[in-house]
Amino acid sequence: MLAATHTRAVAWLANSCRSRTAVTRALHTHSRSQPRQARRLFWYSALAVTAATAFGSTVRLDAPPPDGDSQDTELDPATSIAFPKTLHIPSKTPLPEFSLVGLGVRTVSFLGIKVYSVGFYADLANPSLNIPKSASPDEKIDYIVRNTACVLRIMPTRSTSYSHLRDGFVRALQARMVLCKQRGSLPADEELGILSPLRKFKSMFPNTPLAKHSPLEILLTAPGAQPRSLIVRDLGSVQSDWLATEFVLAYFEGNGISPPLKKTVAERLADFGQ
Repeated sequence: MLAATHTRAVAWLANSCRSRTAVTRALHTHSRSQPRQARRLFWYSALAVTAATAFGSTVRLDAPPPDGDSQDTELDPATSIAFPKTLHIPSKTPLPEFSLVGLGVRTVSFLGIKVYSVGFYADLANPSLNIPKSASPDEKIDYIVRNTACVLRIMPTRSTSYSHLRDGFVRALQARMVLCKQRGSLPADEELGILSPLRKFKSMFPNTPLAKHSPLEILLTAPGAQPRSLIVRDLGSVQSDWLATEFVLAYFEGNGISPPLKKTVAERLADFGQ
């Protein structure tokens, strides 16, 4: 009798241990299967709090509005990609609020493959922008780019890579160099001085993917005591008055790298000025 009781006690204890182990495993598995998005939200929130503490002020990040709220965004009609009408870029050095001037799609090849949508933003509230209303659209674009901070916000229509975009940017800069030499606005000594910043610009782009609809923001700083900088957000910056300014102007040469972008910017600047 005593032996049978002992045997039953051992069996009960073993079953109890197995039950607790199963519960523990279930809880562990459940915690591992929490949606990746929830974990990302936790880390993004933590990073935002850390950044706000470090900068000593509120950091405002751009985010898409709730579904159906288009009051603060504008859609590219060719791709349905949304762009905020005002852009706030967090920075240790205070940056102005950028206004969306125009947007459009970039296409390549005779098939018209849509590569990315691009929005052009500028500090239109800058009091130093003394543009005559009678100036042509091209003159207004040139004046804005040369005299205030601007941003190009690029949104790929499909998954791509930083290196693929980099190659297109470099070709645009090289074409701009040829054009400026033809116009006599790029002396030989200045051309030599561009080579080093151009190499640095090329080296900033990693050979990694860039997901569909992920923003790539390229900032042209305002003129000042130092050479202007072209800042590729989260990747790096390069200082060169010529490279920084001509990179943005390349988007508006002739019909522009994106003709729809050039068209909307020109239309919206028609009544801009004094």
